[in-house]
Amino acid sequence: MRTKILVIDDEEALCEILKYNLEKEGYEVETANSAEEALAMNLSPYSLFIVDIMMERLSGFDFARQVQNIPEVEDTPLIFCSALEGEDDKVMGLNIGADDYITKPFVMSEVLARVRAVLRRASATRRIAEQHQNTNYESDVIYKTLRIDRNTKLCWLDGEEIQLTRTEYDIILFFLTHPNRIYSREEIINEVWGNDVVITNRTIDTNITRLRKKLGPYGNNIITRQRFGYGFKETD
Repeated sequence: MRTKILVIDDEEALCEILKYNLEKEGYEVETANSAEEALAMNLSPYSLFIVDIMMERLSGFDFARQVQNIPEVEDTPLIFCSALEGEDDKVMGLNIGADDYITKPFVMSEVLARVRAVLRRASATRRIAEQHQNTNYESDVIYKTLRIDRNTKLCWLDGEEIQLTRTEYDIILFFLTHPNRIYSREEIINEVWGNDVVITNRTIDTNITRLRKKLGPYGNNIITRQRFGYGFKETD
């Protein structure tokens, strides 16, 4: 399926020039001679908008602002193509959300190069978003200013990374996801090491002691119940 581009400009001759040259590049191109005409169309099939700024009634800036409120096309890339060449105009266009800004009169080879670049960036962004959707992303586990990033396997205290061993990380992750209950050493072993590994009680006690020191003020949240075991108690 060919990439669809919508050119919006009140100069019909300019629309036709852009349409002709873009179609030579293999794109499918449609035109609109006003922002109002464009907004009345089904915009979802388009992969790019090329928009003039100075048009009657609704400007190109108005068009850009309105499409940002249309969920189906809010992420569709947009290039402003305008005779306004002041730095403030370019900055305003980019701040509104345009992906590029071309000044008139333009060189067609530059327009085509910028179109390819914008579409390439948009395609890469979509691929990254799709990859994130397809991965098993796990949300952070947070208790006050203590945060565990389950994707990078890192722990942060007051914005500073804490250097934890694999075992220490697994223990605090287990405690934070199962707070306010005391677990026996056997239960902790099964959750952290697995029941097919031989671990002594002293190994658990040593890891808990080290972990308490590394967690600073939250070390006191790891509580001990003699003859029962350990747990993480949430406090106000």
